[in-house]
Amino acid sequence: MKEKAGDLLIEDLQVRIAHQDAAIDELTAQSLRQQRQINELIGHVERLQKQLKDLAEAGGQGDIIDAPPPHY
Repeated sequence: MKEKAGDLLIEDLQVRIAHQDAAIDELTAQSLRQQRQINELIGHVERLQKQLKDLAEAGGQGDIIDAPPPHY
């Protein structure tokens, strides 16, 4: 039985949609991985900022970190 042109077009569209769905799923997974990494990095930066502040305060130089540089 010969397939009609319309049937071939529908099949082609179904294949394209399946590939697009797979690509969307992969992009979504990648986006979620990247967001987890970003959140982890933000946590690292916040901890480092706190450590730096604590060290500066312990050394009696708490205001020096935020002081503007001297003008030459």
